[in-house]
Parts: sequence; structure tokens; C-alpha cells
Amino acid sequence: LSSLSGLTHESHKKDVEQVYLRCSEGSIEWMYPTGALIVNLRPNTSPASYKHLTVCIKPFKDSAGANIYLEKTGELKLLVRDGDRSPSKVYCFGYDQGGLFIEATPQQDISRKITGFQYELMSKGIASDLHTISAPCRPCSDTEVLLAVCTSDFVIRGSIQDVTNEAEEQESIIHVGVNKLYRQKSKVFQLTGENGNWRGQIKTLLECGVKPGDGDFLFTGRMHFGEARLGCAPRFKDFQRMYKEAKDKGLNPCEIGPD
Repeated sequence: LSSLSGLTHESHKKDVEQVYLRCSEGSIEWMYPTGALIVNLRPNTSPASYKHLTVCIKPFKDSAGANIYLEKTGELKLLVRDGDRSPSKVYCFGYDQGGLFIEATPQQDISRKITGFQYELMSKGIASDLHTISAPCRPCSDTEVLLAVCTSDFVIRGSIQDVTNEAEEQESIIHVGVNKLYRQKSKVFQLTGENGNWRGQIKTLLECGVKPGDGDFLFTGRMHFGEARLGCAPRFKDFQRMYKEAKDKGLNPCEIGPD
């Protein structure tokens, strides 16, 4: 978390301050914004790999007091307008498209304003998985499922216990009962209750119309801003079939126990 305060240069309201961030994910919090900030993301990777990176930002729910622009060679493109209220909206752009320029808007009382957002850097391939613009609810092909098993942040066998729809955020929360945990990058799925059952939550788009149902699924997906986001999720019996067929042909991209 990088935290800054505009009060340190209140007498110089046109000041432009530079911030350098080395982490691949984190957050910026600018209290009492005045002037402007240039946010330079400098990950600890080879500069040659920068062109393969995507930057995503997710403004805090109560972020206010500044406009956020994408800046390249002096040209500004508005990303987030001060006062926009789009819960959970994520803005992504290629690392080589420019940096972030955050400009405070005129305020009568800056002490009531805090501009802030979370950010993540990821490979362009992963970013496109998270934001499938053309068909976000399209079922995965056999090849996509088998690849997802190898590359996802979490892979579990489980059932849908309940679904909570959040109309304001245009998202659905899938409450999952876990029968087998193959992999998880973060501790999203945990033991709960006296019976020692594994449970967790996965988010997806409301438009996908996920509903509770019988039977087991293979849930795969990625962690995004601390939340599990749904990727491929075939019925488990279908996964068993495609896994066996690929294994018999020697085409499995990786090994995982299907039972």
C-alpha cells in the first residue's frame, strides 16, 4: 500500500509528484489530493517483458477527488472520472500503452476526499482469460478445460450450494462446497464448521445466469484483486471423459487425478 497526502504540498496546488512502484500488485491511496500524481509501475522483471504485461486498476468504492488518466508522451486518455460510481469495475490496458496520471479536481474541502485504487500487473494471456469480452459466458472447449486445469490459480471438484446475485455490481457469488481440492493459490477455500467441510466463494458475471443445481463440477479460475473469479467449470463427469480421452492419446498438457 502506497499512501500519500496532498497536504504536504497544499501551497503548491500545481505540483506534480512522481511515484515509483516495484510490486506486481498493491494499492495507491492519495489523501487530500491536490496537484497531480504520475504513477510509474516498474516491476522487477526484464524491460523486454514489459510489452507482454497488462495493467488493471480497480478504484476503491468511495474513491473521490481526482480524475485518473492513461498518459503517453504527453497525451491524456480519461480512464476514471472523478465521481464515477461503478462498483467493482476494473480498467485494464497494456503496459506499453502508457502510465497513470492522476489529477486532483478543484475542491472546496480536500480533507473529505481520498483517491485510491488497487492495481495488478499480469501477462496479457491471463488478462484476456479474465476479460473475455466477446463471449464471457461461453462454455470452454475440451482443450481449454485441460489447459485451465494446468494453469489456473485454483482447481477444485465441488458442488453449488447457493448463488447470491448482486445486481448493483452485476455479479453473482457462487457458494461452493468442496469435495476435492487440487490446487489453490490463495486460501479462498477453507475448512468450516464442526464437520470439517471445505467451502469457498467464486465470483462470476451476473449475465451468465448461474443457478444452484445438483451434481459436481470442476471449478477452475484465477485470483483477481483478492477474489476468486470463475474460469472453466464443466460438469465433473464431462471433465473425466475429456481427461481420459486426452490421456489415452498422450495429449494431456499436465497430470491431475480425475477421481
